Amino acid sequence: MNQARPDGAPGFRLMTVHAHPDDESSKGAATTARYAAEGHEVMVVTCTGGERGSILNPAMDRPEVKADIPAVRRAEMARAAEILGVRHRWLGFVDSGLPEGDPKPPLPEGCFALADLEEATAALVTVVREFRPHVVVTYDENGGYPHPDHIRCHEISVAAFDAAGDPDRFSEAGDPWQPLKLYYSHGFSKARLVAFHEALLSHGLESPYEEWLANWPEERQDPGLRVTTRVRCDEWFSVRDEALKAHATQIDPTSRWFFVPHEIQRKVWPTEDYELVRSLVDSSPPEDDLFAGLVQPALRAG
Repeated sequence: MNQARPDGAPGFRLMTVHAHPDDESSKGAATTARYAAEGHEVMVVTCTGGERGSILNPAMDRPEVKADIPAVRRAEMARAAEILGVRHRWLGFVDSGLPEGDPKPPLPEGCFALADLEEATAALVTVVREFRPHVVVTYDENGGYPHPDHIRCHEISVAAFDAAGDPDRFSEAGDPWQPLKLYYSHGFSKARLVAFHEALLSHGLESPYEEWLANWPEERQDPGLRVTTRVRCDEWFSVRDEALKAHATQIDPTSRWFFVPHEIQRKVWPTEDYELVRSLVDSSPPEDDLFAGLVQPALRAG
């Protein structure tokens, strides 16, 4: 397969697939901002509209915001995509919400987590064949955390990666296109939390991670142990934070998302981390680039 872009334009194409608006800004946003700035095409696909997301920022807990959460979240997503410099597509499914309680209530009818797997995969295959990414990034089998929409996002992303290049699958979804690499993002490793926790204490600062680490289940493996690829993107941490703040209903600017000063982040953990799970090119971990092993086309200057 010709790895360069078929339209002759410079750069590669990266697609990241997320469950809700704001996930693209809390998981791998500095990476996508870096690649977009370097001249690659980046598309964020959001599976649901985030309709059932709670308002987590007290400043946004207002009647006019609550009156039309779907429209507010669409506007927030548009602003975040603009900040990151990426293209964006809605997949069009309905947020499942996060069932809580014991026993947990059933998922709402018509939600993404209950969508037919073939139907949801076909929707993503259509976007893959249209955008023609060289690399796809999504969540691991646990969804990064066990939200039903995150797990469904994982399922359709893996299925679409395998199906998009098969002319016998989803023939109505466009001409076949086979992405070359599939990654899972791993942004919440225990080792990373420990590193930030210890760095904050060493600088005489309060750490928001002490309780989180104390309650880390002994039987839970650190997902960071699965990392194969570390992308240095510390120059784009400020862009990531601005994109996060664009999701004002979900992100309180005084929250722990922003507690670790950038200078500490750059020194302690300047990368965003991924697990290579499929590759049709010759690239041996450890890697420092999601496009490692692809034939590099010329990038635009400036």
